[in-house]
Order: sequence, then C-alpha cells, then structure tokens
Amino acid sequence: MEEMSPRPHFLVLTFPFQGHIAPALRLARRLLAAAPDALVTFSTTEAAHARMFPATPEADGAGVLPDGDEDGRLEFLPFPDGTEAGYVRSADPGAFNAYMASFHAAGARGVAGIVDALAARGRPVTRVVYTLLLPWAAGVARDRGVPSALYWIQPAAVFAIYHHYFHGHAAGVVAEHRRDPSFVVELPGLAPQAIGDLPSFLTDSTDPSDIFHSIFNTIRDLIETLDKESPRATVLVNTCQELEPGSLAAVGAHDVLPVGPVLPSGDESGIFKQDGAEYMEWLDAKPANSVVYVSFGSLASMAREQLDELLLGLEVSGRPYLCVIRKDVMTALAEAEAEVRGRLRSGVAVEWCDQVRVLSHAAVGCFVTHCGWNSVLESVASGVPMVCVPRMSDQRMNAQLVVREWRVGVRAQVDSGGVLRAAEVGRCVDEVMGDSEAAAEARRMAGKWKRMVAEATGKGGSSERNLMAFVDSARSTV
Repeated sequence: MEEMSPRPHFLVLTFPFQGHIAPALRLARRLLAAAPDALVTFSTTEAAHARMFPATPEADGAGVLPDGDEDGRLEFLPFPDGTEAGYVRSADPGAFNAYMASFHAAGARGVAGIVDALAARGRPVTRVVYTLLLPWAAGVARDRGVPSALYWIQPAAVFAIYHHYFHGHAAGVVAEHRRDPSFVVELPGLAPQAIGDLPSFLTDSTDPSDIFHSIFNTIRDLIETLDKESPRATVLVNTCQELEPGSLAAVGAHDVLPVGPVLPSGDESGIFKQDGAEYMEWLDAKPANSVVYVSFGSLASMAREQLDELLLGLEVSGRPYLCVIRKDVMTALAEAEAEVRGRLRSGVAVEWCDQVRVLSHAAVGCFVTHCGWNSVLESVASGVPMVCVPRMSDQRMNAQLVVREWRVGVRAQVDSGGVLRAAEVGRCVDEVMGDSEAAAEARRMAGKWKRMVAEATGKGGSSERNLMAFVDSARSTV
C-alpha cells in the first residue's frame, strides 16, 4: 500500500517582542484558513509563551488559545532563550547584546529539539517560517532537510534597503555623512532617501559599543542566510503589491511574496493583556471622525516632559482623545500618576487597548503613532489618517511611506532634545483633522487605501493569491 503523505505542517518561529508575535500569530491563522488540512506549530521563547498563557497548566508546555477555533490544528510550543525571565530592560548598555547572543545560541538548539520531537510524534514539520531576527532558523531547517521561508514583518522598502546595503552599497552610508541627516543616499530601484530616514540600525548601530549592535549583526547574518538558499530564498512580506510596487520590484534576487497586510482574523485581546472595554463605550458616545487616538507602541519609553507636552497639546487641540500610556510608563512616573490623570479634561488614558477595534471605530479620526509597521498597516486598513512620530528601527521609513507615498498623514517635528512639543501636536492634529484642503486630501487618500487593502486581502486579491501560491508550494514539497 502506498504510504500517505504527511499533512502540510508549518513551524512559525518569532522573536519574543509583542510587535513580532502579533503579526506572526496572525500569519499562522491565515495559513490555517488557507489550507484546511494544514497544521501549524507556533513557537516563541519560554518567557513570552508564559505571558501569552499565564494560566495554562499543561505539563508539556503546549498551549491553545481560549477560543480553540483551530480544532487542534494550532499548537504552541516554546523554545528556550538561555534565560529564566527573557530580556529585562537594563541600564547596562551591553545587556541587550548579551541577551541576543544567548537567544541565538539557545534558540537554535531549542528549535532543533522541537523539530526533532515533532517528527518523533508523527507530526513532522514540512516548512519553517521565521521572522526577521532569527537567521539561525533557516540553518536549523536546512540541517533537517526542511524548506524555510522568511516572514518579513516590516515594509518591503526596508527589506530592499537592507538587501542593497549588504550587497555592495554600504559605502553610500559612510561615517562622515551619518551626522548629516539630510545627506541623500541612492539605492537600486528605490527613491533617493535622506540618511536620516534610513533604518536606525544602519545609521546608529554599526559601532560595536551601540546598545543595538547585535541587531545590525543579526540583519547582516539574515541577508547572508537568504543568499545561501537554493535555488532562491522565499520571503513573505507583510505588505501588498498595491502599497509598495516599486520596493517589491527592487529585490529581484529572491522570491518575494507580498501577503499582507496580515490583520487579525478574530479577537486578539487575550494575547498578553486582557482589559475591560470601557474605552469602547466612551468612543460610542463620540461623533464620527472626532477622536484623536494616541499610542506609541509596546516598547517606547516616555519621559515626564514628553508626557506633559503630549497631554497639553491634546487638550489645546480641543478634540476628544484616547491616549495609551502603558503601565510601565506610569510606574516610572509613579509620583505623578494621580496628577497626570487629574489633568485629563477632554480625553481618557488607558494602559492598553485593542488597537484594531479602536482604529476601526467610526469616532476615530486621527492616529498619533510611533509608526511601527503593525500600527501603520492597521491604520491604513482602517482608513485613519496619521500623525507620524517615528523614533527608531524602520519607523522613519514607515513615516516616509505614510507622508510621501500614500499621502495619508503628516510627520511631526521634534525639538533638538527629541521632545514633541504641545504646539506641534496641535498643529499636526489640525493638519489631518481640520477643515483645510490638505486635511480633506488626507482623509480622501485614507479612504482610497482602505478600499485597496481590502481588495488585496480579500478573496481573489493579490495578497490572497500570493498566500495561496505559498501554501501550494509548501504542499508540493510534502
């Protein structure tokens, strides 16, 4: 009797930060929806896994999300990172680089063990999918004869910049120009870019003493890893053809498949944080397009001066606002928490919210954002104009896409100390929510891109076709 082929089984691996876990888990669910016979094992570090499943008592470390809508096809297995608590913020500038060294070594060993254990259980992995800070995952897969694919969770433009930088164009970003943010760099297939808008890991982290030097090295290793794939590396990108046609064409060396925006397929409020939804009731009582939503992501810190200026600017704008001030930020400003909350007249502050639900609410008319790629995509998909306040990593390039390419927002200017002043908050909010022709254009373009993204991710759309092509290719290798 002919032996039955195993089911397609995707092992999805991701770095333990929330901004990586969310898009990776969304892709995992999309793969399950695209291939009803497929299995997915989702894996991040033990510490992050424990935060996702704080009350999960399984002795073997496996987990299932509360809704259980995957009928056992989605399994969660953590891998070690060589620490007990994961990365803990530290004043030591070498702490993060030390963590990354541990993460790479222990992670590779742990994932190899997971692949072997799944095969022993009769659930062999047939395709490894990994996010951008795990170049070693491709090596683990290659050693076991399993094809792999990179899931790039930043824009295609940033991937193209990294690709060309590490393929002979680093000389265009030389040391003497790094102190001149206006110096223009030209890379193949891309629009000219000022150095100040390139990913910060190329401009700030090449020095071994930099706190994030390990990320520079990891991205270099990732680009080299892709070059080793034969015949060509597969790169899934969390964007769509319509949003970034030029950037996608600028990397012809690999099979680059835009499969996004990969948005939530269901309620994600159980990941990391569960909270009441009083803020949704507050939004329900507000007029359409009247509320300013403010969030600077899951990692950014905020000094007291910046918080004071932000809240003052929001109050002076005269518009209702919903502002996310994370618990760790408020803890750092513990002596001021009561005072801060007491100053809220026109708005409300929350420690966390379901951002996709908020952005989808009719009352929200503007998003003041750090321009993390997840936030940008969620805003574009919801048709909400943005005020961009980028800080690091890919955020400056993301802001360029929002302002120059898609014309759905404005970039706020910080002062020489990096503080976004109250007057600038008010100016920018008015520029996208006011009665001017520019504000009307931003809203019109936001509506246009919302429709385009919906088409790309809908049945028969460009991203949906690319995802199905990837699933089919994975099935053909089983």
